[in-house]
Amino acid sequence: MARIAGVDLPKNKRGEIGLTYIYGIGRSTAQDILKQAGIDFDTKVKDWNDEQVTAIRSLIQQGGYKIEGELRSSIQMNIKRLMDIGCYRGIRHRLGLPVRGQTTKNNARTRKGKKKTVANKKKATK
Repeated sequence: MARIAGVDLPKNKRGEIGLTYIYGIGRSTAQDILKQAGIDFDTKVKDWNDEQVTAIRSLIQQGGYKIEGELRSSIQMNIKRLMDIGCYRGIRHRLGLPVRGQTTKNNARTRKGKKKTVANKKKATK
């Protein structure tokens, strides 16, 4: 089993798909890495030999890719910075509301959480 950057890659997946299981590596990045390592995209992960796995590991480390823990911490630091400076996006993060301009009147349940009923919300009619 190939273990790269602390992630066990699935054995029965193609190489370019298997590499996407590493946080921070998508399809195009995986294709670039495999091309530089000289490995066919369609080769299954279980068919990689030790030299190929070592080549992929070294390409990821020396290629300047931010992956896994480093990437997660930098994203969290960016969100914390937005919250600290008090910009609109930071306030939306702090309140747990959608950040990118989505409407919240009817939807946005994923961000807002479970529905909370508010008393006297409906307008009274005569």
